[in-house]
Amino acid sequence: MSGKIHLVGAGLAGSLLSLFLARRGFEVEIFERRVDMRRESISAGRSINLALAHRGIVALRAVGIYPQIERLTIPMKGRLLHDLQGNLNFQRYGKIDSEVIYSISRGALNAALLSAAEATGKVTIQFKQRCTHVDLKRKIATFQSENRSETEVNYDQLIGTDGSASAVRDSLVKQAGIQFSEDVLDHGYKELTIPPDDFSKGFRMDKNALHIWPRGEYMLIALPNLDSSFTATLFLPHKDGFDRLTTPPAVRGFFQNEFPDSLPMIPYLEEEFLSRPTGMLTTVRCSPWSHEDQVLLLGDAAHAIVPFHGQGMNCAFEDCLSLDAQLEKSNGDWRTAFQSFEKDRMRNANAIADLALENYVEMRDTVRDPKFHLKKHLEWSLEERHGERFIPRYSMIMFHSIPYADVKERGEIQTEILNRLTANADTLEQVDLDAAGKLVQERLKLF
Repeated sequence: MSGKIHLVGAGLAGSLLSLFLARRGFEVEIFERRVDMRRESISAGRSINLALAHRGIVALRAVGIYPQIERLTIPMKGRLLHDLQGNLNFQRYGKIDSEVIYSISRGALNAALLSAAEATGKVTIQFKQRCTHVDLKRKIATFQSENRSETEVNYDQLIGTDGSASAVRDSLVKQAGIQFSEDVLDHGYKELTIPPDDFSKGFRMDKNALHIWPRGEYMLIALPNLDSSFTATLFLPHKDGFDRLTTPPAVRGFFQNEFPDSLPMIPYLEEEFLSRPTGMLTTVRCSPWSHEDQVLLLGDAAHAIVPFHGQGMNCAFEDCLSLDAQLEKSNGDWRTAFQSFEKDRMRNANAIADLALENYVEMRDTVRDPKFHLKKHLEWSLEERHGERFIPRYSMIMFHSIPYADVKERGEIQTEILNRLTANADTLEQVDLDAAGKLVQERLKLF
């Protein structure tokens, strides 16, 4: 295959997609509104690190870049819960040691993908170029530089990988009549820093865990970084939450009451809290994702989700893998490739959007319920006995490539089974595993 493809957005999805396209022989030109993060610093405060899981790893392996990405990761084996008294409760993610997720710096990952893309000799990246308009009739995309000068670019195929505030999508909404919705959660987030220990310069907490301070209506989490720091993120309602934390005493008092064991570990709490932005949590859905054979939306531009399953990046990387497969099948027919990609991915994107919203409740509240732990151990027992039919929902999302829509459907059935089996049980020994086996065989189909 040959020709030139234009991408809008050199973030994680755009930079990985360019590697797939370059591998197929295309020339790729990417326009990115931000500076080149490899040469200029980007302000902190938004999504400093992410959770890389199986789906994302499969996509990175497909273009041969995973070995160098793996060096940037820290494995997290489970959740480490911090209660109000500072007691710790570790919950494994999976039954076996290989079932882990990986903390990775967004910036480091993006930089590695950009460099790998440029190293192909087929990808060029134009930084500080903001897309302002796409003219579908003339097939021209307009970009504006920092000094407000404009450049018009003729395209054959244009792929919008420009995130949840996509300019490409806005043009499709206005000119092609695609349907678009944006649901903003009434909770937001604020990122803070837990630096390395002052004396040892090592991690202040277990580095191989995702730390969670669940408090019912809100939570604090922390993910490890390679420099022995943690990125801590507070998720809190905007109303009667962030709107009340506007002074240093209010911020310190809130953390003293709700997350007392974290307080000594965040030395710049008030300064960071009051200077860094409060992020919005948004779910974006639109339909269709493409226009004829010329424009396609991919990643957050098509389906931004909230971060509570750590699947935004992984889902976008899986998008790249899917589009690559459709290009292989379509034999150069872009309209067919775009439509097939959309058919494959839209139902799955909608499913993981719903699952991510559900998991927020689990992370901030349900994990504190003793029944939750019983169900977790029962899930592992059922997986061990009936692994061809029963796989825990979390495992299906994080450690398998089972389509998200299938995960959602199967997960609902499995939840019904678990609720029924644990209704009158407080321990695993009180669960009738023979009855459980019959339920699994009756309700769940073979994979």
